[in-house]
Amino acid sequence: MTSPAQRGRLYSPQLLSLATTLAQFPLHDGLSLRGEARSSTCGSRVEVGIEADEDGCIRALGLRANACAIGQAATAIFAAEAAGRNRDQLILMHESVSNWLANGGPIPQWPGIDILTPALDYPARHAAILLAWEAAIAALSKTVSSR
Repeated sequence: MTSPAQRGRLYSPQLLSLATTLAQFPLHDGLSLRGEARSSTCGSRVEVGIEADEDGCIRALGLRANACAIGQAATAIFAAEAAGRNRDQLILMHESVSNWLANGGPIPQWPGIDILTPALDYPARHAAILLAWEAAIAALSKTVSSR
């Protein structure tokens, strides 16, 4: 596990700039599978709309993040790599990210997530980091239950 000094500043310019990339994923009515997740710790909230293919994989994604900078950055990191992933893959990644945040486990294999490393020292931000995965799992669970 890296020390706090090695992790760097929580609000780096790179992390803060991620929030602007969320505009590439507008939430619109054409995305019929909907999911939402909210952090009871900080009140951050992420809504997703998904269009899934016949195999239950994300084909299109829209997001609305009413979250802190950490939650917005995590949502942007999620969105950049979500296409082609299915519910089971997202559940496994959610578990991996949760373990990393709670126990300093191995860094999850999700491109860009290393930008969030400074947040390991801020447990109050951990729930916000997980919101996009939770909302997408909720949305994709609707396809599983309807089959």
